[in-house]
Amino acid sequence: MFRKIRIAVLFFVLANVVVGAWATRVRTTGWHRPLSVTIHVINGDDSAASAAYIDRLLAMDEVEMDEFFGDIEEFFMREGERYALPTDEPVDIVFAGVREAPPPAPPRDGSPLAVMAWSLQLRFWSWRNDDYDALQDGEIFVIYFDPERSRTLAHSLGLQKGLIGVVNAFATPHMTAENHVVIAHELLHMVGASDKYDPVSNAPLVPDGLADPHREPLFPQRAAEIMAGRIALGPREVAAPRSLGEVVVGNVTAREIGWMD
Repeated sequence: MFRKIRIAVLFFVLANVVVGAWATRVRTTGWHRPLSVTIHVINGDDSAASAAYIDRLLAMDEVEMDEFFGDIEEFFMREGERYALPTDEPVDIVFAGVREAPPPAPPRDGSPLAVMAWSLQLRFWSWRNDDYDALQDGEIFVIYFDPERSRTLAHSLGLQKGLIGVVNAFATPHMTAENHVVIAHELLHMVGASDKYDPVSNAPLVPDGLADPHREPLFPQRAAEIMAGRIALGPREVAAPRSLGEVVVGNVTAREIGWMD
């Protein structure tokens, strides 16, 4: 009898997880209303540069904050209009302030069990560090680093399970637009988009990673596909987009996130 009860309880828990995941997927990829995403910021290296950058954010009023993150919302509005979404505001960004605790670092070995354990730790950490009381669909933690100390940054990430993003960014105003390209990229991971670049060379995959795979001649491309993250100037030549104005959502990505059939 005890064994049957235990199995029934486990089945009930599993069913709730499956139904909850399905409901979250439907809610966040229906696009009949804005996807509400809160952004938290973290000083990743305890540097004066990162502290100063974050202090500038904290000093902004509501209008200035809307302008600061406005390029991300405008990107989704522009691209959503191309795909005739039922809402004219696909993404609503809300600034949620500073978080002191850094997220758990991803595993070095990358084994499935280690990644699974880390994913659960990250979701638990996110729950413990989220005291923002507004209704939200997902949240992104942006960790800032002084570019004079860190010339390169670890990969950012976005998890569909839990709708959590962790973005490593440079704490300098002239990199803000590039930082926001990364935020948009990870946000799309959170709603089901996959990477479309070669993990070894970082070059866009052909054709899925090209902004215009039907262009003749194919190269140079004029923009970057958001999940490829690079503008393909030639078969082996790429350039980083300087802002979201040089980025588009390709058809394959649009299908993955529910923007087209």
